[in-house]
Amino acid sequence: MTCSTSSASSLDTSAQFQENNGPTQSTRWDEQQKVFALEQVCGVFRVDLGQMRSLRLFFSDEACTCGQLVVASRESQYKIFHFHHGGLDKLSEVFQQWKYCTETHLKDQQLTDEKTCMQFSIRRPKLPSSETHPEENTYKRLDVSAWLHHLNEAGQVEEEYKLQKAIFFGGIDISIRGEVWPFLLRYYSYGSTSEEREALRLQKRKEYFEIQEKRLLMTPDEQKDFWRKVQFTVDKDVVRTDRSNQFFRGEDNPNVETMRRILLNYAVFNPTIGYSQGMSDLVAPLLAEILDESDTFWCFVGLMQNTIFISSPRDEDMEKQLMYLRELLRLMHPRFYQHLSSLGEDGLQMLFCHRWILLCFKREFPDAEALRMWEACWAHYQTDYFHLFICVAIVVIYGDDVIEQQLATDQMLLHFGNLAMHMNGELVLRKARSLLYQFHLLPRIPCSLHDLCKLCGTGMWDSGFIPAVECSGHHPESESCPYGGLAEVSSPKPGSEGKRGLKTRDVFAFRK
Repeated sequence: MTCSTSSASSLDTSAQFQENNGPTQSTRWDEQQKVFALEQVCGVFRVDLGQMRSLRLFFSDEACTCGQLVVASRESQYKIFHFHHGGLDKLSEVFQQWKYCTETHLKDQQLTDEKTCMQFSIRRPKLPSSETHPEENTYKRLDVSAWLHHLNEAGQVEEEYKLQKAIFFGGIDISIRGEVWPFLLRYYSYGSTSEEREALRLQKRKEYFEIQEKRLLMTPDEQKDFWRKVQFTVDKDVVRTDRSNQFFRGEDNPNVETMRRILLNYAVFNPTIGYSQGMSDLVAPLLAEILDESDTFWCFVGLMQNTIFISSPRDEDMEKQLMYLRELLRLMHPRFYQHLSSLGEDGLQMLFCHRWILLCFKREFPDAEALRMWEACWAHYQTDYFHLFICVAIVVIYGDDVIEQQLATDQMLLHFGNLAMHMNGELVLRKARSLLYQFHLLPRIPCSLHDLCKLCGTGMWDSGFIPAVECSGHHPESESCPYGGLAEVSSPKPGSEGKRGLKTRDVFAFRK
């Protein structure tokens, strides 16, 4: 990277990032000719930093040596540079020196009223201790030894809540995912014995092949209709799902055909849902870990029935998810919520997070991190909606640019889209657990989140304390809050005795 100035009277700084090595230029060329030659011969990304909207460094390792440099123009054009083998720490030192100079020049700017430098910020993958869950790092990954410790002699899980908590904080070792996931996905009950589970597998395998036989014995008219509504889309999706995964790699891979059969058979088993694009992204990891076709099918059935899954952005369920997410943002990150509100209905639709919810973050994080998030959500520890806390964590960590630069709806979509596969999944998970913990400590909750908490089951407030519900909005169809929420009533002013007090919107204190 080289820096230059356009003239003696201008302090605008430009940066050039050479993308590959080019031939050495003649020393008789001046600096500007070298730049133009490099652009023509080997491709150079060259921008005037004084004209850029922001520079961001995102570190992906604890040592802060690897990660991404994201350059954003004022027109919301982004350029991302990947540092896979270190060096980003050195670049940050250079930027920090520039920032120091900028601060010096900014003092002079107050007198000259001239823009001489720009500012930038650096993001590091660390959370202050005050922003982490107090039980963070107390649980190790669930391995074979720890898993067997949760089972009694008959093979039953003795304390379901303790197992869920261990998985929520520590995750599951890849070697036993195929054995533990069926419990999380409600294929096996926690109280079942080893013998009962084996008998269940035999019974369910028989049922599975009966479903497949029903599909294969369709009449010609039924087959034609099924191909048009289901099979055509499935056939297109499976051949491009997780093909970089060794389990599905290569031509004529039998595992791809197995995934195809599972999806087609599910559409027969549940014709109401049928098949929607994105389901293959959910089945593929299940099959790669569980391996058995019948077991994978029934685990997928459990995923669809017992976890929060959205089959279409137009579904009522999706709107309910977005409503909860909006309310959580209003509670936990009011500045971001205010920005969404300022954009009107388009902003409150939050298009940038639809894919997060639809595909359970699978397109936002590498597989290893995405599957850790799946396990944390499937654990149902203290909430059935942990995925929404993950959404809030992403916004809290990576959404400052949206507020600072007042990004419009389409720019916001581009901002978060460009961060896909470039975010620190472990950092997001830690932040999400912290947000859930803070939510857990609230003495009262807004009535808009009443139903969300009602579905949490045992353990949300394991001390036996349930927070009060307080009305946080208007209910035109009801004179009082339908959830039994109490609205704070202001004290009557002198001389206004007998007048009804005004309802005031409660303010819920929440640390970002």
